[in-house]
Amino acid sequence: MASTNRLEGRTILMSGGSRGIGLAIAVAAAREGANIALLAKTDVPDPRLPGTIHTAASEIEAAGGRALAIVGDVRNEESVENAVAKTVERFGGIDIAVNNASAINLAKTTELPMKRFDLMMSIEHRGTFLLASKALPYLVNGTNPHILTLSPPLNMSPRWLGAHPGYTLAKYGMSLLALCWAEEYREAGVASNCLWPESLIATAAVQNLLGGDEAIKKSRTPQIMADAAVEVLVQPSHAVTGNTFIDADVLRAAGITDLASYGGTGELEYDLFVDPPA
Repeated sequence: MASTNRLEGRTILMSGGSRGIGLAIAVAAAREGANIALLAKTDVPDPRLPGTIHTAASEIEAAGGRALAIVGDVRNEESVENAVAKTVERFGGIDIAVNNASAINLAKTTELPMKRFDLMMSIEHRGTFLLASKALPYLVNGTNPHILTLSPPLNMSPRWLGAHPGYTLAKYGMSLLALCWAEEYREAGVASNCLWPESLIATAAVQNLLGGDEAIKKSRTPQIMADAAVEVLVQPSHAVTGNTFIDADVLRAAGITDLASYGGTGELEYDLFVDPPA
Protein backbone atom coordinates (compact mmCIF):
# COMPACT_ATOMS: atom_id res chain seq x y z
CA MET A 1 0.00 0.00 0.00
CA ALA A 2 1.23 3.50 -0.76
CA SER A 3 2.48 5.67 2.07
CA THR A 4 0.37 8.71 2.88
CA ASN A 5 2.00 9.79 6.17
CA ARG A 6 -1.23 9.05 8.04
CA LEU A 7 0.71 8.34 11.24
CA GLU A 8 3.02 11.34 10.94
CA GLY A 9 4.45 12.33 14.31
CA ARG A 10 2.63 9.63 16.29
CA THR A 11 4.61 7.38 18.61
CA ILE A 12 4.11 3.63 18.92
CA LEU A 13 5.38 1.49 21.80
CA MET A 14 5.35 -2.19 20.81
CA SER A 15 6.22 -5.35 22.70
CA GLY A 16 8.38 -7.65 20.59
CA GLY A 17 8.70 -6.64 16.95
CA SER A 18 12.09 -8.10 16.10
CA ARG A 19 10.60 -10.22 13.32
CA GLY A 20 7.41 -11.51 11.78
CA ILE A 21 4.08 -9.73 12.12
CA GLY A 22 5.29 -7.24 14.72
CA LEU A 23 8.18 -6.10 12.55
CA ALA A 24 5.93 -5.82 9.50
CA ILE A 25 3.53 -3.60 11.45
CA ALA A 26 6.38 -1.45 12.73
CA VAL A 27 7.84 -0.97 9.25
CA ALA A 28 4.42 -0.19 7.72
CA ALA A 29 3.78 2.38 10.47
CA ALA A 30 7.23 3.87 9.88
CA ARG A 31 6.37 4.35 6.21
CA GLU A 32 3.36 6.33 7.40
CA GLY A 33 5.61 8.61 9.47
CA ALA A 34 5.40 7.00 12.92
CA ASN A 35 8.06 6.87 15.61
CA ILE A 36 8.54 3.27 16.79
CA ALA A 37 9.84 2.12 20.16
CA LEU A 38 10.37 -1.65 20.45
CA LEU A 39 10.66 -3.49 23.78
CA ALA A 40 12.13 -6.95 23.16
CA LYS A 41 14.65 -9.45 24.54
CA THR A 42 16.38 -10.18 21.22
CA ASP A 43 19.62 -8.32 21.83
CA VAL A 44 21.84 -10.87 20.06
CA PRO A 45 21.17 -13.11 17.03
CA ASP A 46 19.54 -16.51 17.56
CA PRO A 47 20.71 -19.15 15.06
CA ARG A 48 17.16 -20.59 15.02
CA LEU A 49 15.36 -17.32 14.28
CA PRO A 50 16.15 -14.31 12.07
CA GLY A 51 16.44 -10.77 13.37
CA THR A 52 17.16 -8.87 16.56
CA ILE A 53 15.71 -5.72 18.03
CA HIS A 54 18.63 -3.84 16.47
CA THR A 55 18.10 -5.17 12.93
CA ALA A 56 14.42 -4.33 13.34
CA ALA A 57 15.31 -0.75 14.29
CA SER A 58 17.47 -0.50 11.16
CA GLU A 59 14.57 -1.65 8.98
CA ILE A 60 12.24 0.87 10.61
CA GLU A 61 14.65 3.72 9.95
CA ALA A 62 15.23 2.55 6.38
CA ALA A 63 11.45 2.78 5.89
CA GLY A 64 11.49 6.43 6.96
CA GLY A 65 10.56 6.18 10.61
CA ARG A 66 12.46 6.94 13.78
CA ALA A 67 13.27 3.88 15.88
CA LEU A 68 14.17 3.25 19.50
CA ALA A 69 15.37 -0.25 20.41
CA ILE A 70 14.87 -1.05 24.11
CA VAL A 71 16.23 -4.36 25.35
CA GLY A 72 13.99 -5.73 28.08
CA ASP A 73 11.29 -8.18 29.08
CA VAL A 74 7.60 -7.28 28.80
CA ARG A 75 6.90 -9.54 31.79
CA ASN A 76 9.11 -7.44 34.05
CA GLU A 77 7.59 -4.31 35.58
CA GLU A 78 10.88 -2.43 35.74
CA SER A 79 11.60 -3.25 32.09
CA VAL A 80 8.23 -1.93 30.98
CA GLU A 81 8.52 1.19 33.13
CA ASN A 82 11.97 1.78 31.64
CA ALA A 83 10.62 1.32 28.11
CA VAL A 84 7.82 3.80 28.72
CA ALA A 85 10.21 6.34 30.26
CA LYS A 86 12.70 6.04 27.39
CA THR A 87 9.95 6.32 24.79
CA VAL A 88 8.54 9.46 26.38
CA GLU A 89 12.02 10.94 26.80
CA ARG A 90 12.90 10.30 23.15
CA PHE A 91 9.63 11.12 21.43
CA GLY A 92 7.69 13.23 23.92
CA GLY A 93 4.78 10.88 24.57
CA ILE A 94 2.98 7.69 23.53
CA ASP A 95 0.05 7.64 21.13
CA ILE A 96 -0.24 3.91 20.37
CA ALA A 97 0.54 0.75 22.34
CA VAL A 98 0.80 -2.51 20.38
CA ASN A 99 0.61 -5.76 22.32
CA ASN A 100 2.51 -8.02 19.94
CA ALA A 101 4.66 -10.25 22.18
CA SER A 102 3.32 -13.77 22.53
CA ALA A 103 4.32 -17.38 23.15
CA ILE A 104 2.68 -20.41 21.56
CA ASN A 105 2.37 -24.04 22.60
CA LEU A 106 -0.45 -26.10 21.14
CA ALA A 107 -0.13 -29.11 23.47
CA LYS A 108 -3.18 -30.77 24.96
CA THR A 109 -3.90 -30.27 28.66
CA THR A 110 -2.12 -33.35 30.00
CA GLU A 111 0.84 -32.82 27.64
CA LEU A 112 1.48 -29.13 28.37
CA PRO A 113 4.34 -28.67 30.86
CA MET A 114 3.54 -26.11 33.54
CA LYS A 115 6.72 -24.26 32.58
CA ARG A 116 5.25 -23.67 29.11
CA PHE A 117 1.81 -22.85 30.53
CA ASP A 118 3.37 -20.25 32.83
CA LEU A 119 5.39 -18.77 29.97
CA MET A 120 2.29 -18.21 27.85
CA MET A 121 0.31 -16.71 30.71
CA SER A 122 3.16 -14.45 31.78
CA ILE A 123 3.74 -13.04 28.29
CA GLU A 124 0.18 -12.96 26.97
CA HIS A 125 -1.58 -11.93 30.19
CA ARG A 126 0.95 -10.22 32.44
CA GLY A 127 2.94 -8.68 29.60
CA THR A 128 -0.12 -7.36 27.79
CA PHE A 129 -1.54 -5.90 31.00
CA LEU A 130 1.81 -4.38 32.01
CA LEU A 131 2.46 -2.64 28.72
CA ALA A 132 -1.00 -1.13 28.53
CA SER A 133 -1.17 -0.15 32.19
CA LYS A 134 2.12 1.72 32.06
CA ALA A 135 1.37 3.35 28.70
CA LEU A 136 -2.19 4.46 29.48
CA PRO A 137 -1.25 7.55 31.54
CA TYR A 138 0.40 8.85 28.36
CA LEU A 139 -2.16 7.47 25.92
CA VAL A 140 -4.95 9.52 27.51
CA ASN A 141 -3.02 12.63 26.46
CA GLY A 142 -1.94 11.20 23.10
CA THR A 143 -2.97 12.06 19.56
CA ASN A 144 -5.80 9.76 18.43
CA PRO A 145 -4.68 7.17 21.00
CA HIS A 146 -5.03 3.45 20.36
CA ILE A 147 -4.22 0.15 22.01
CA LEU A 148 -3.90 -2.63 19.42
CA THR A 149 -3.68 -6.20 20.70
CA LEU A 150 -2.76 -9.05 18.37
CA SER A 151 -5.29 -11.58 19.58
CA PRO A 152 -8.30 -13.42 18.19
CA PRO A 153 -12.06 -13.08 18.28
CA LEU A 154 -13.58 -14.94 21.24
CA ASN A 155 -14.72 -17.94 19.22
CA MET A 156 -16.56 -20.34 21.55
CA SER A 157 -16.85 -23.09 18.96
CA PRO A 158 -16.23 -26.54 20.51
CA ARG A 159 -13.59 -27.02 17.83
CA TRP A 160 -11.41 -24.36 19.40
CA LEU A 161 -12.35 -24.87 23.03
CA GLY A 162 -11.16 -28.47 22.86
CA ALA A 163 -8.13 -28.02 20.66
CA HIS A 164 -5.37 -26.59 22.89
CA PRO A 165 -6.84 -25.14 26.12
CA GLY A 166 -3.61 -23.58 27.40
CA TYR A 167 -2.95 -21.52 24.29
CA THR A 168 -6.63 -20.70 23.88
CA LEU A 169 -6.75 -19.33 27.42
CA ALA A 170 -3.60 -17.28 26.80
CA LYS A 171 -4.84 -15.65 23.59
CA TYR A 172 -8.46 -15.19 24.70
CA GLY A 173 -7.16 -13.51 27.85
CA MET A 174 -5.44 -10.92 25.67
CA SER A 175 -8.68 -10.31 23.80
CA LEU A 176 -10.67 -9.94 27.01
CA LEU A 177 -8.20 -7.37 28.31
CA ALA A 178 -8.48 -5.41 25.07
CA LEU A 179 -12.27 -5.40 25.28
CA CYS A 180 -12.13 -4.37 28.94
CA TRP A 181 -9.90 -1.39 28.13
CA ALA A 182 -12.26 -0.35 25.34
CA GLU A 183 -14.99 0.15 27.93
CA GLU A 184 -12.78 1.44 30.74
CA TYR A 185 -11.29 4.14 28.51
CA ARG A 186 -14.20 4.80 26.16
CA GLU A 187 -15.01 8.19 27.68
CA ALA A 188 -11.32 9.11 27.77
CA GLY A 189 -11.15 8.55 24.02
CA VAL A 190 -8.55 5.75 24.01
CA ALA A 191 -9.46 3.07 21.49
CA SER A 192 -8.72 -0.57 22.24
CA ASN A 193 -9.09 -3.20 19.54
CA CYS A 194 -7.83 -6.67 18.63
CA LEU A 195 -6.44 -7.70 15.26
CA TRP A 196 -6.04 -11.29 14.06
CA PRO A 197 -5.19 -12.94 10.73
CA GLU A 198 -7.87 -14.58 8.61
CA SER A 199 -5.30 -17.06 7.27
CA LEU A 200 -2.05 -18.47 8.50
CA ILE A 201 0.78 -15.94 8.18
CA ALA A 202 4.19 -16.92 6.83
CA THR A 203 6.25 -16.56 10.00
CA ALA A 204 8.83 -18.67 11.83
CA ALA A 205 6.11 -19.88 14.21
CA VAL A 206 4.05 -21.26 11.33
CA GLN A 207 7.15 -22.76 9.71
CA ASN A 208 8.33 -24.42 12.93
CA LEU A 209 5.08 -25.31 14.70
CA LEU A 210 2.16 -25.38 12.27
CA GLY A 211 3.25 -27.42 9.30
CA GLY A 212 6.55 -26.36 7.76
CA ASP A 213 6.83 -25.58 4.07
CA GLU A 214 3.35 -26.88 3.28
CA ALA A 215 1.81 -24.50 5.79
CA ILE A 216 3.85 -21.61 4.42
CA LYS A 217 2.42 -22.29 0.93
CA LYS A 218 -1.07 -21.84 2.40
CA SER A 219 -0.15 -18.64 4.25
CA ARG A 220 -0.30 -14.94 3.45
CA THR A 221 2.64 -12.65 4.11
CA PRO A 222 2.90 -10.56 7.30
CA GLN A 223 2.24 -7.48 5.16
CA ILE A 224 -1.50 -8.12 5.25
CA MET A 225 -1.50 -7.75 9.04
CA ALA A 226 0.71 -4.67 8.73
CA ASP A 227 -1.59 -2.93 6.27
CA ALA A 228 -4.66 -3.85 8.31
CA ALA A 229 -3.03 -2.55 11.50
CA VAL A 230 -2.37 0.83 9.88
CA GLU A 231 -5.99 0.99 8.72
CA VAL A 232 -7.16 0.43 12.30
CA LEU A 233 -4.71 2.88 13.85
CA VAL A 234 -5.72 5.77 11.61
CA GLN A 235 -9.39 5.45 12.56
CA PRO A 236 -10.84 7.98 15.05
CA SER A 237 -10.15 6.53 18.49
CA HIS A 238 -13.44 7.73 19.93
CA ALA A 239 -15.43 5.95 17.23
CA VAL A 240 -13.60 2.68 16.51
CA THR A 241 -13.08 0.71 19.72
CA GLY A 242 -14.04 -2.59 21.29
CA ASN A 243 -13.60 -4.67 18.12
CA THR A 244 -11.97 -8.02 17.40
CA PHE A 245 -10.92 -7.32 13.83
CA ILE A 246 -9.85 -9.83 11.17
CA ASP A 247 -7.14 -8.48 8.84
CA ALA A 248 -8.85 -9.28 5.54
CA ASP A 249 -12.15 -7.80 6.73
CA VAL A 250 -10.40 -4.56 7.69
CA LEU A 251 -8.85 -4.24 4.24
CA ARG A 252 -12.07 -5.10 2.44
CA ALA A 253 -13.88 -2.44 4.47
CA ALA A 254 -11.19 0.01 3.33
CA GLY A 255 -11.93 -0.84 -0.29
CA ILE A 256 -9.02 -3.25 -0.81
CA THR A 257 -10.70 -6.35 -2.23
CA ASP A 258 -7.86 -7.89 -4.24
CA LEU A 259 -5.67 -9.62 -1.65
CA ALA A 260 -3.63 -11.69 -4.10
CA SER A 261 -0.50 -9.61 -3.52
CA TYR A 262 -0.32 -10.95 0.03
CA GLY A 263 0.59 -14.42 -1.18
CA GLY A 264 -0.49 -17.99 -0.71
CA THR A 265 0.28 -20.07 -3.78
CA GLY A 266 -2.63 -22.46 -3.32
CA GLU A 267 -5.66 -22.78 -1.13
CA LEU A 268 -5.27 -20.64 1.98
CA GLU A 269 -5.45 -22.24 5.41
CA TYR A 270 -7.54 -20.36 7.96
CA ASP A 271 -5.76 -19.35 11.14
CA LEU A 272 -6.45 -20.69 14.58
CA PHE A 273 -9.77 -19.48 16.05
CA VAL A 274 -11.11 -18.50 12.59
CA ASP A 275 -13.92 -20.58 11.10
CA PRO A 276 -14.12 -20.73 7.30
CA PRO A 277 -17.33 -19.50 5.70
CA ALA A 278 -20.13 -22.06 5.60
